[in-house]
Amino acid sequence: MSQTPIELKGSSFTLSVVHLHHSDPEVVSLALQDKVSQAPAFLKNAPVVLNVASLTSEVNWRLMQQAVTSAGLHIVGVSGCKDESLKRVIGRAGLPLLSEGKEQKKAVEVVEPVKSVETPAVKTRVINTPVRSGQQIYAKNSDLIVTSSVSAGAELIADGNIHIYGMMRGRALAGASGDRECQIFCTSLSAELVSIAGEYWIMDQIPAEFFGKASRLCLKDGVLTIQTLN
Repeated sequence: MSQTPIELKGSSFTLSVVHLHHSDPEVVSLALQDKVSQAPAFLKNAPVVLNVASLTSEVNWRLMQQAVTSAGLHIVGVSGCKDESLKRVIGRAGLPLLSEGKEQKKAVEVVEPVKSVETPAVKTRVINTPVRSGQQIYAKNSDLIVTSSVSAGAELIADGNIHIYGMMRGRALAGASGDRECQIFCTSLSAELVSIAGEYWIMDQIPAEFFGKASRLCLKDGVLTIQTLN
């Protein structure tokens, strides 16, 4: 029997979301190039979603699209678009309009009566073995706890918080779904990259006094901050 030429399956991917807060393509291009130059291994040729919810003035979409792609990023979709004329322009550019989970929930709440629904507990993902170089661990809709070491070249991704109780030399991306309340806890921080809801530091940006120490990272007023983990 011949095998079917295609197969459709559901899957999950972690994408960075670029929130556009300026309508000038040149300003956006310079800002993106600066970000990519700070972490080329992480961002160069990365697929991204553009969130345009904060744009209030007219946008030259052709130039804006060029500004993003010229920085080495690949646009896979656009979210947060509420302007009908901009939606048509984006559609003609061949880009899909995406609805984020939070937006969908809000729309449902407007038309549906409030119901008392018991929310099932989300189980934390626990990894008790070393995470080797090249491995990627993803905790979907939950926290991630690693009780052993994380090697350089390994990647931890969680929609919730991340806890590492061994030496942390890889990459840790908490709040992958956009939750800016998430945190990262390390007993020995020597990471290649740390990120919370898209805000990130590469190794050189981690303050020297915290390197190799027990540390806690979180967002404060939208800025990545670090403190000693007591």
